[in-house]
Amino acid sequence: MAYTIADLIEHAVDLVPDRVALESDGTSRTYAELEARSNALAHKLRELGVQPGQAVGLYSRNTIEAVEAMVAIFKARAVMVNVNFRYVESELEHILTDSQMVLLIHERQYSDRVANVLPKAPSVTHRIVIEDGAGSGASGPDGHGAGSGASGPDGHGTDISSGNALRYEDVIAESSPERDFEERSDDDLYMLYTGGTTGKPKGVVWRQEDVWRVLGGGIDWYSGDPVPDEWHLARVGAEGGQLVRFPIPPFIHGGSQWAIFQSLFGGGKAVVYPDFGGHRTWEIVERHKVNVIFITGDAMGRPMIDALFEKDYDTSSVVSVASSAALFSPSVKEQFLDKFPNAVVIDAIGSSETGFGGMGVVAKGTAHTGGPRVQADKSTHVIRDDGTRVEPGSGEVGVLARTGHIPLRYHNDPEKSAKTFKDFGGVRYSIPGDSAQVEDDGTITMLGRGSVSINTGGEKVFPEEVEGALKAHPDVFDTVVVGVPDPRFGQRVAAVIATRDGLKPPLDELNEVVRKELAGYKCPRSVWYVDEIKRSPAGKPNYRWGVEITESRPADEALGAPTKS
Repeated sequence: MAYTIADLIEHAVDLVPDRVALESDGTSRTYAELEARSNALAHKLRELGVQPGQAVGLYSRNTIEAVEAMVAIFKARAVMVNVNFRYVESELEHILTDSQMVLLIHERQYSDRVANVLPKAPSVTHRIVIEDGAGSGASGPDGHGAGSGASGPDGHGTDISSGNALRYEDVIAESSPERDFEERSDDDLYMLYTGGTTGKPKGVVWRQEDVWRVLGGGIDWYSGDPVPDEWHLARVGAEGGQLVRFPIPPFIHGGSQWAIFQSLFGGGKAVVYPDFGGHRTWEIVERHKVNVIFITGDAMGRPMIDALFEKDYDTSSVVSVASSAALFSPSVKEQFLDKFPNAVVIDAIGSSETGFGGMGVVAKGTAHTGGPRVQADKSTHVIRDDGTRVEPGSGEVGVLARTGHIPLRYHNDPEKSAKTFKDFGGVRYSIPGDSAQVEDDGTITMLGRGSVSINTGGEKVFPEEVEGALKAHPDVFDTVVVGVPDPRFGQRVAAVIATRDGLKPPLDELNEVVRKELAGYKCPRSVWYVDEIKRSPAGKPNYRWGVEITESRPADEALGAPTKS
């Protein structure tokens, strides 16, 4: 056997078949049921002509069926393509054509968008449709009117009789539940499409063993040592108690996918729900006795902590809250520590191009030095442009780089691949563009993506550090910080802010809070107030949107030119 996602899940199935693997509102799957249903779907994929290495799209919110589909795609040795459920048609067309997918599994509510795009994506020859309660004219939960606008022969808007669209449950019922697949390969692939901060979505291509080593538990998180064998995670999980995990971000987010896979590798229980809300999260935690909550920064953390201050919930089961891939501001971390004094609060770093890079256990009163400050693993470094490594305590800003188990390439983008995956002195690095510095004790402080940094009078300002400082103001609910043109300094720091109850605190008052953490030149010189900050479904800031806001109208308040203080 190989170190593949499907093999690792099957090991847990063999050891704990009767445990509940997945649970939602009134629905659950044991490991044996997950196995049988994903086997059936995998057999159907093969019957429909899907070959090893071909791309199969998954266009769904967080549902039990989505997890079954992910497992089935890997069992069939196909390459899963995560499709963002908020894509407009042009974005959907790009990912269908760029990936060259041959089959698409999607929720019914997205049928109209799929139907409009399919003529431009001739490689997609079949579809499998997951029922989600959407009917003719129904609007999807994302507010895009995703339900079918015209009813097809099946009465639901998708033309099942056309021969290229099949009902998900029909496929499960009519296919073999047996595990009788050929041996998988060490070279089987995993691909994650990531939107990043600029450009069209890009597919990051990994060997499955490499991504498992850095995101799935194939390397011990604390020691950095590889696990001894492919049965280790399943064996440890079978011998211990069952951990209940709740990955909240959408499965289009790699971190959320791997939270699910980690749970399945170790015989755990994963709680799966498609929609997010602050109070709803704690209702789910209370109902399912969740132990570990996975979020992406303040976009989820702040509504959750606000809900806890508004109403009491039974959170006694929670032992850990872990955040990754988006800003988890110091003020919100402190509030979590207040509410969960006996739980472990974790801020981790990583990206689609590096996987896990390091994590920090949050302690009360920790000084804010930018983004998260973490203990990096043995393969994560901060380097200069020439590949030499930045020394601890130098104060020098470099770029985060990872060696060892890293991606093979970007799909269909050799130019971008050459810029990100570089060789220095015979060592291959993945360098996605995140700025960082090494502290005196060897920990690494993340400063943010260099492509969105602000250059004001020759000084570099990273948006995340200003955003984190601004959120210490009690009226600031959410914010993105961008650079706007300045005739003297090139750029000045600008903040787009959503406040509580529509308040508009004066800019001087905001900067009093910022100056407690950061130098004066990093203070916003102008502010735009909005009702809501636009973020990706995974909670990442949309800096392009922030710039559009600053260009669309004058600032609500602006100060004079920045100083060097």
